[in-house]
Amino acid sequence: MKQPAKQFALCLENEGNEASLILGKVYRILPDARAAKDDFVRIVDESGEDYLFHKSQFAFVTFPQTVRKKILALQEAS
Repeated sequence: MKQPAKQFALCLENEGNEASLILGKVYRILPDARAAKDDFVRIVDESGEDYLFHKSQFAFVTFPQTVRKKILALQEAS
């Protein structure tokens, strides 16, 4: 069975992107195979828009389904 792609990333580095990324915050990842080939990840940042950031800025995390649903609901509400 194919493992699902990571849906969330924990910000570990925001130098140069302080207004866009908050250290320690969990961000939603949008699938982008082309960006992944260049070691980038598409993140919905603080502006509410999606941008590419280098994957070294994040730790990729997996949550149980109930937690994923709650995180997505919180992000959509804000």
